Amino acid sequence: MGNPDRVRVTGPLAAFNSGFAAELVRLGYRPNAAANQLQLMAHLSRWMTKRGLTAEGLMAPVLADFLAARHAAGYRLWLSPRALSPLLTYLRALGVASVEAEPQPDGAVETLLTRYRSYLVAERGLSPSTARLYADLTSPLLASRMAGGELDLASLTAADVIGFVRASCPGRAVGTAKLLVTALRSLLSFLHVEGVIGFSLASAVPSVAGGTRLGLPRGLDRDAVVRLLACCDRTTPLGRRDYAMLVLLARLGLRPGEVASLRLDDIDWRAGELAVTGKGHRIERLPLPVDVGQAVAEYLRDGRPATAERRTVFVRYRAPHRPLSVSGVTDTVNRTAQRAGLGCIRAHQLRHTAATALVQAGAGLAEVGQVLRHRRLLSTSIYAKVDTEGLRELARPWPGGAA
Repeated sequence: MGNPDRVRVTGPLAAFNSGFAAELVRLGYRPNAAANQLQLMAHLSRWMTKRGLTAEGLMAPVLADFLAARHAAGYRLWLSPRALSPLLTYLRALGVASVEAEPQPDGAVETLLTRYRSYLVAERGLSPSTARLYADLTSPLLASRMAGGELDLASLTAADVIGFVRASCPGRAVGTAKLLVTALRSLLSFLHVEGVIGFSLASAVPSVAGGTRLGLPRGLDRDAVVRLLACCDRTTPLGRRDYAMLVLLARLGLRPGEVASLRLDDIDWRAGELAVTGKGHRIERLPLPVDVGQAVAEYLRDGRPATAERRTVFVRYRAPHRPLSVSGVTDTVNRTAQRAGLGCIRAHQLRHTAATALVQAGAGLAEVGQVLRHRRLLSTSIYAKVDTEGLRELARPWPGGAA
């Protein structure tokens, strides 16, 4: 195991050696990981000495040259810009390395899409990742309106919109095509609100034909849930974290993003309630069942690192202990399911599992919709299909069949 105290840094970064080592300890890096970071710092400092560089000159092109030289020298680890992120964050906090400005949008299309993404996040409550996805899906329409270096949207017609959908949807999965038309309606509404086009063309966007609410919701049965939870080693901090997340997904039907954004202040232990920030930044309160509360409390007491940054409940297992991302939650579900021999399981299937369990326990669709925080009962109606006993009472006998 590496020892951080044995790493010797020379050159322009030597003055920051002890401070960076202390910062790594504060962030929760283990000795071996901290030693790796310091060794990378030492290599960078030696490389800077040969080129007569100072710490103030650590800009993106310089770091790219260093990583290329490191790769050419035969190194096989720590070759990406992400590897240098802890050091750069530390130096920038000291005011040594300058913070590079965000790249400015290039061209009329990118400028408009930047405004559109900001609108989606600030006004519509979408996440930055969803806003980027909407912009990426609709950017071909804007690009097709470029003429002579100018963006011509004033002459956009319903026929143009329909033609774009007809050209873009073939070859896509039904779900992707539906997302495309949703994003297109959103963009056209934005253009109307901003005064770019004289009237809204959102109603001109055709719907995508496809199976809506066909088949049964793909939840897990009780045995599969038991196997999934049993694969979390609750004697370890990582196992306690994963178990708490899986219980929240399978028992309360939370979305992965809602689990990732859960904060310590969202848990009211006295009232036994959970404040959940859902779609559109809507905050709603859910009861906190005893078993779910115990799983979360166990993780907070014996699993969440003391060096965790911010006040999110779930943080990365490895240092720096920053908030866990949405992809971190979904990866945990899939990884645990693979260990349990359940194959590929999506996090949203656990939401279906929670809803199905409620229906089978006798809850009405309105109650299920309240737990899932659906805005429309129509969104919840798909779970009526899992109530086989209720459907059997409604089914009429087949003509000529047995009574």
